[in-house]
Amino acid sequence: MGILDSIKQAIRREQAQASDQNTSAPEDTEPSPSFYIDTIELDRAEKDRFFRTSPYSPLEDRMSFSGLNYYPPDPAYRFTLPLHAAEEPEELILQTSTGDEQPFVRIGTVEFEIEGQPAQLAVYQSAHHDDLFLPFRDATSGQETYGAGRYLEPVELARGKLLVDFNLAYNPLYVFPTLK
Repeated sequence: MGILDSIKQAIRREQAQASDQNTSAPEDTEPSPSFYIDTIELDRAEKDRFFRTSPYSPLEDRMSFSGLNYYPPDPAYRFTLPLHAAEEPEELILQTSTGDEQPFVRIGTVEFEIEGQPAQLAVYQSAHHDDLFLPFRDATSGQETYGAGRYLEPVELARGKLLVDFNLAYNPLYVFPTLK
């Protein structure tokens, strides 16, 4: 289990306790910027270590791998957003990074503003488990990042809100950006 998974579990436990006690939920309080940035950097270092040392790494030449390229962590790209539930969830078959097909349900959208521009993205849920999935493209797609876009896994919070953190965006597994 990674650092961010541990933090997500702790947040969920605190939310459950807060709702039992009718107190404010943790999503109402953001972590300090330094804690947040340190957590992102530790998670990225752990991911790079996995790619470099794990026998399960998808890399063929792990010895020359020095790490993935990342944008600097920026708390401004972390949002707590309401999920606008779809009136009629739409079932879709999406192609995975391995070329397989997997059923997903479009459960709604999130709306936000980034760098002064309004944005709306669809949120999906796997037909086989409760994890959320948010594929997206932005101005960096095809220029600085993978052209087909990147992925996020929003975290469900209390009261119909989602934690959507673009600092956690990743490429499909089979796409490896230029090495550092």
